[in-house]
Amino acid sequence: MRYQISGKQIDIGEALQTYVKNELGVIVDKYAERPTDAQIVFSKRGHEYVCETVVHLSTGLTAQARATANEIYPAFDQCGEKMEKQLRRYKRRLKDHHKVRAQPVEALGGSSYIIASNDDADDSEPDTLQPVIVAEMETRIPSISVGEAVMQMELIGAPVLVFRNEGTKGVNVVYRRDDGNIGWIEPGSAT
Repeated sequence: MRYQISGKQIDIGEALQTYVKNELGVIVDKYAERPTDAQIVFSKRGHEYVCETVVHLSTGLTAQARATANEIYPAFDQCGEKMEKQLRRYKRRLKDHHKVRAQPVEALGGSSYIIASNDDADDSEPDTLQPVIVAEMETRIPSISVGEAVMQMELIGAPVLVFRNEGTKGVNVVYRRDDGNIGWIEPGSAT
């Protein structure tokens, strides 16, 4: 597995990198088959250290965790515990997914935009209906089943996931509803 360990405006020593590789390697090997790479980013927010970890599996699924602590090693340990809990929860499905899918998940390229919010103190009408684009990024839209999309959304802790439904070949959306259930949007053909 390839590791990319970095720090945002903090220096990451060799001892921490070795510790992260050993601990994360044990966690991921225990629950997931053939992980491809891991990205671990440490940063500091106020007096707390923040650890964000993303692990990509060979089948195209992604697991993600984030934790904060007053020291850098406990921040990683808490992040590792969250990652282990996610992978343990989905171990059976990850193994089944791996058996069913010999090739990595196919992904379509797409664009993702960040649009500026309209936080004007006055309640005046905007001059135009065109949104102000703050940033544009490349994104990947996986081609997976609805069950895999729900699992992927849970693994990365996202409130919503856009995916291409393997069965219908259409673009679908799964999202977490306010009542705690999962919603699924599948656009139908207009007739």
